[in-house]
Amino acid sequence: MFLGQVLDRLGDETFATETLLGLDDLPLMVEIETVGQAFGESASDYAVHAVGRFTALAGDEDWLGLMTALERADDSAATCLRHMLHWSLRHDRGGPSGCCSHD
Repeated sequence: MFLGQVLDRLGDETFATETLLGLDDLPLMVEIETVGQAFGESASDYAVHAVGRFTALAGDEDWLGLMTALERADDSAATCLRHMLHWSLRHDRGGPSGCCSHD
């Protein structure tokens, strides 16, 4: 599946959950669930919003890091999603009083 298709379909709860599980990263899933709960979001909602926040708020170095990761990736969609999730989690670990808006 292409990256655009993954990002477009993340709004589908079932697809998002399957995609997150497909990353095969249990610690990441647990953290997404935990941080998402702090914002009143399911894991799939958190993933959708994380992608949106990355695209809206990430700086040049963040995008450069993503491009570098993609150059080495076998699965660009999974790599991109994982990178955006980790970025969002770094900013959101402090809970709703953190930097990122969850509108």
